[in-house]
Parts: sequence; structure tokens; C-alpha cells
Amino acid sequence: MYPRTETVPKCLLEVAGRPFTYWQLDWLASQHVGSVVYSIGHLGAMIRGAVGDGSPWGLSVDYVDEGDRLRGTGGALRLAWDEGVLDDEFFVLYGDSYLLVDLAAVEEAFHARGTDALMTVYRNRGRWETSNAVFSGGMVTWYAKGIAERPPDMEFVDYGLSVLRASVVSELIPRDAQTDLAEIFSTLSLEGRLAGYEASDRFFEIGTSSGLDELEDWLRTGGANGGTARVRRPS
Repeated sequence: MYPRTETVPKCLLEVAGRPFTYWQLDWLASQHVGSVVYSIGHLGAMIRGAVGDGSPWGLSVDYVDEGDRLRGTGGALRLAWDEGVLDDEFFVLYGDSYLLVDLAAVEEAFHARGTDALMTVYRNRGRWETSNAVFSGGMVTWYAKGIAERPPDMEFVDYGLSVLRASVVSELIPRDAQTDLAEIFSTLSLEGRLAGYEASDRFFEIGTSSGLDELEDWLRTGGANGGTARVRRPS
């Protein structure tokens, strides 16, 4: 989204007349979430100013600031763990994703599997993004991004929401390390520790101009008020 994100954090880009993160917070509040931790870095003060303590949404919001030393998605979680703001179990949601999934159902699946982590997946078959997950029998048995040769059963894509136990963060992410969560999920999948939950509706993202336009169109036509995603299912 550069150059727009040079002066505005991605999560504050305007979508249908409001900062994107407001749409996310509306959704989280509607799903009965009580507290949110923002991992911030680039222009983080603007996010603090826009969201505050979360009270307009009935939420409690904390912040973990990486400053100028970015640690990647995994390293940001380790910093949050080091600062004592993570619960024993927690959801991870990317700051540019708008999802259509029942958080209570995801949490129930996580507890039912009894694993260290759960990844929501969508049967993508290469339509929306390059498929990166094999999902079978309630487990993500292989998660890999950026590989050239993909097996035929790698039909799913990371949906953008996961559940983790805090013990995984302390075990697999070294203090002060720069780590991508994708590496952690890959390790967990190969060790049989990554459950999966298949989302039935597509995801939206604002990481690209086309993605932002799609979400804006959907929101303006009533999607956030009970509509369903207008999407052709993969054949």
C-alpha cells in the first residue's frame, strides 16, 4: 500500500469512510472479545491516538511497541509475552485482515483438539492467494509459504486468524529474535501440534489496493450488517 502507508499506518487506512481498524474492532466486540493487544511499530502513536483504551467499543486495549526495531510477526508476540500482556491462550489476528468467522466456534475447536495451536484455513485452491496448507482430519499437517513444488492436497490457505498457547511463544521464539510466525506454524504443523478450523466464507484484506476496494464495496453494500460475502466458490 506504499506510498499511502508512508504517512498512515496500514490499519488506519480509510475503508468505507472509517479507519480500517474501527471495522476490525466492531467485529471483535460483536464476537464478545473483551481485551485486545496491539503490537505496533511504524507510526504506532497514530494507532494509540485513534483507538485509545478501547472503551468506545467496550474493549480493554493494551499496546506493545516495537519502536524502530521490528521483530517480525513472531518476534512481536515474544515481546508481548516478555511484557506480560498475553493470556495463557489467545487469538492472533493480522492488522490488515477482515474475517467472517465465528470466534466461539474456533475456540471450541481449539479446546476440542487439545493442541498447542490452531490455524483457521480456507479452501483456497490457489484462487485468492497461493495455497500454503494441507488440512486433513482436523489438523494442519503441513504449512509452508514460498515453496516452489506444492503437493496436490495443498488446497488451503491461512485464513488470517490463529489461536496459540503462550507456552509456544516462550518455547519456540527466542527473546529479541526477528521471527516470522510462518516459521513457527511450519514447525508446529510438522510436529503434529497444529490443529485447523475450516472457515466457510472468504476473507478480506487491505494489503493491496484491489483488496481494499473489494472490502469497501462489500461493506458499502451491507456486508457488515449481516450480508454474506459475494464470491464465486472455487470449482
